[in-house]
Amino acid sequence: MSTADDPASPNDPLCIEPAPTTPASLVHGEVERAVISVGDRVLSFITAAALVTLVATVGISYGRALTYPGEASIAVRTVDWIRDHGGGPVVDAVENWVYSRHHDETIATLSVGPSTTSAPPALRPLAPNAAAGDGEGRWEALPTDRDSGHVGFATFLRPDPDHPDVRVGVAMFDQRLVSAHLVAGTKEPVADPVPDRGQVPPQIRPQLVATFNSGYKSIDAHGGYYADHHELRTLRIGAASAVIDDTGTLSVGQWGRDVVLGPHITAVRQNLELIVDQGRPVVGLATNLLNRWGADGGQRQFTWRSAIGTDPAGHLYYIAGDQLTLPMLAHALAAAGATRGMELDIHPNMVHLFTYHHDRAGTEPTPSKLLDTMHGPADRYLVPDSRDFFALTHR
Repeated sequence: MSTADDPASPNDPLCIEPAPTTPASLVHGEVERAVISVGDRVLSFITAAALVTLVATVGISYGRALTYPGEASIAVRTVDWIRDHGGGPVVDAVENWVYSRHHDETIATLSVGPSTTSAPPALRPLAPNAAAGDGEGRWEALPTDRDSGHVGFATFLRPDPDHPDVRVGVAMFDQRLVSAHLVAGTKEPVADPVPDRGQVPPQIRPQLVATFNSGYKSIDAHGGYYADHHELRTLRIGAASAVIDDTGTLSVGQWGRDVVLGPHITAVRQNLELIVDQGRPVVGLATNLLNRWGADGGQRQFTWRSAIGTDPAGHLYYIAGDQLTLPMLAHALAAAGATRGMELDIHPNMVHLFTYHHDRAGTEPTPSKLLDTMHGPADRYLVPDSRDFFALTHR
């Protein structure tokens, strides 16, 4: 018999070897860590896959925007893509900051044709201390074909007395001599990259007089688009509207008040609300109540702007210039002679008016910019462009 001092025999049936002791908490912790580890790996995999998918999707979308048919710079395509994907408020905030101050610019000069004695009476200069003989308000023929008659004239105005370097180019067309056309772009008003879209149609190029930019992108224009008997974008009551009838005459008015859809209407392009009405700038432009003229703050930006207007005599006015606020633009448009007018597109690379000269050989028309400081290529609308635009032809 063993004693208390003798080691227990391993063969002793009463002797049980104790099992290694491990704290229950440690065992539970290891199991828990194993479970969490598997879960984390699954979640990490899902997250990584989602991020890759997101980056790939964004990359493909942005890549398509950069390569979509139609003339547009990388900067313009990037801004358009951001706006199309809900980033409009971010773009507006950045633009409000970028264009918050006036910057002196190189004085713009007009592209004009030969002198003529048939020009309309000169406009009254807007600057109170206009330099005598500098040409402000004096109409000169546009550089179109010399043997085609004087279908249009140009001059300049200074809408801001504090900044005499700022010049608004003004073009006036006699609509008894020209017909207006609205040409869709490859992306505006709707994406449609069909052949020959977004450029002056070949059949009207021999009669081409001028082309000029249209309005904001559809997502920002707060208005509709009508062409070829189809309402591509819903027409909005109260919107500023450029309306072309079946005689080729363009008029500007408030939709539902001055103009309505009828059998003789061939095209309608809307953009925000009127900036000139009854021959005067509309009240409230400086404060932009209820964002009637785009995002808040945009009315105060000093930037490139453009506008069109008409008068009861049938004249069509186009004005454009850099370092303009919205009130300055409206003031210049009314001073040019428009009784009703609307803002078109704004910012560099988006504001253009080209006139065209045709040689005897019948080759491609040669374009000239209204202002030599307008950005971008002069053949913009002779090749596919992403935005819609207007064209004027000889009747």
